[in-house]
Amino acid sequence: MRLTQGTFSFLPDLTDLQISSQIEYCLQCGWAVSVEHTEDPHPRNTYWEMYGNPMFDLKDAAGIMREVDECRRTFPNRYIKVNAFDSTRGIESLRLSFIVARPQEEPGFELLREEGPGREVRYSMRSYATRRPEGHRY
Repeated sequence: MRLTQGTFSFLPDLTDLQISSQIEYCLQCGWAVSVEHTEDPHPRNTYWEMYGNPMFDLKDAAGIMREVDECRRTFPNRYIKVNAFDSTRGIESLRLSFIVARPQEEPGFELLREEGPGREVRYSMRSYATRRPEGHRY
């Protein structure tokens, strides 16, 4: 299963040149860029772990690509994404988010079905990766 979250998720994985071009676009728009990673890419898991601080003052895509490469080396078996935030309206608003690295094996998700009172049926999803303890999922 190939995880599809964020912008460009329906496309094949972006090359480093394409990632750099997207980062350059974000910087031209004046957006702050950050790098995040996770072992649990559940669609409702919006709080991935930050890799370093958001790069408010960087104006060169090469510096952010170095941060992406460092994160890839540090966490080779995690999902890694780049986020771009716009603070022009006085709030941090996410403008762009896309995956830049993923584990070699993506185990996917299982659909859980539960019956409740009055035969009410509830569905939820759980990543197969979460069956193993944190730090040993991939």
